[in-house]
Amino acid sequence: MFVIAWEWKLLTDCAMAGLKYLSGFGNELASEDPRCPGSLPEGQNNPQVCPYGLYAEQLSGSAFTCPRPTNKRSWLYRIIPSVKHKPFTKASCGDLTENWNEVEPDPNQLRWLPFAIPKSTEKKVDFVAGLHTVCGAGDSIVSLKFSSLCCSLCLFVSPVPQQGEILITTEFGKMMVEPNEICVIQQGMRFSVDVFGETRGYILEVYGAHFELPDLGPIGANGLANPRDFLCPVAWYEDRKVSTGYTVINKYQGKLFACQQDFSPFNVVAWHGNYTPYKYNLKNFMVINCVAFDHADPSIFTVLTAKSTRPGVAIADFVIFPPRWGVADHTFRPPYYHRNCMSEFMGLIKGHYEAKEEGFQPGGASLHSIMTPHGPDADCFEKNSTAELSPERVAEGTMAFMFESSFSMAVTKWGLQTCQKLDKSYYQCWEPLRSHFNPNWKPSTQ
Repeated sequence: MFVIAWEWKLLTDCAMAGLKYLSGFGNELASEDPRCPGSLPEGQNNPQVCPYGLYAEQLSGSAFTCPRPTNKRSWLYRIIPSVKHKPFTKASCGDLTENWNEVEPDPNQLRWLPFAIPKSTEKKVDFVAGLHTVCGAGDSIVSLKFSSLCCSLCLFVSPVPQQGEILITTEFGKMMVEPNEICVIQQGMRFSVDVFGETRGYILEVYGAHFELPDLGPIGANGLANPRDFLCPVAWYEDRKVSTGYTVINKYQGKLFACQQDFSPFNVVAWHGNYTPYKYNLKNFMVINCVAFDHADPSIFTVLTAKSTRPGVAIADFVIFPPRWGVADHTFRPPYYHRNCMSEFMGLIKGHYEAKEEGFQPGGASLHSIMTPHGPDADCFEKNSTAELSPERVAEGTMAFMFESSFSMAVTKWGLQTCQKLDKSYYQCWEPLRSHFNPNWKPSTQ
């Protein structure tokens, strides 16, 4: 979770509203800043002398020997290589943690009210200071860790802004990310975040796997998140020095470290490769839903997946519940009651979630741990058990999402206590559920 109240800077570049992007997911792309035409070397990656006197630097997102379909790397052509910096020193981690034993495990259904945003009259909070780990699992040292709400400045990060737009500057260029959009910053990529007022959102951090588009199976070649709707930034560089220097914050083995350098980290004039940051607008998701009877499993709404070594089992899935049509006949249409071998962390970007129209609010969250029962509240069940089943729009004006993981999530002390947003009355939404059992029931003769 990130909550920020800092007008970092105003949009001084009028062109910022018209940022350009390259289209495609995992494509082999190439880009050069138009101020330096011909800055990409021709015919090779590492010439003896690069155009414009640039340095060639490769960023590897996979082992050199990975199979070609999973091999990730990009070549960056920069004014000064990233190796030039002062030694790293330990930095404050604030509310970021990978200590999963801070408090006793809690197997209950958990729900949080909207996380507080510092008031503009209070102490200003930047992106790093505004990060709070709510829950997570695993060990970053062995790279088999999924941290559902934790930011890393050097690992796989998926910001999901809920309130306020954010401008993300990367070594590859700039991306403007607004609520109802997501972006992915991959391992090793340096970035900064500019905000323009009170800002809040969710972050998923994954170790040990890259996000992929889910396999479509019998759906066919088209559907869900289409590759062409993913957008990568175009090359943009800055070549300037500031009197205070630049601070680079790096997350290493679960801790934050900072170093100083006298040049901008965003001095990449050109790049090419298939290992890039990217963003995606959730409104472009092509929804597939049941058109006859019963309720499809929520996996049908998967946008991205980070696979584990077990076929069909994810370290993390990013799933959404977008606006769609509900047309199923003789069916209880809301999500069914469920106990799951996966952990389900949910957030709400806007609107009202169909299974719990009260209590689950934008900017809040819920966690249903492995095998913890969950499902529609009592009001939802009673209403939809007797509703007339005509075609209807579902989740209109709403966007809920789920971080689903095969790992068992440990909730942090901040999540259970310090944030003071845990809704201890959550269980009461199921208390009015009553028995409808009738031992004399007979099937209808119609």
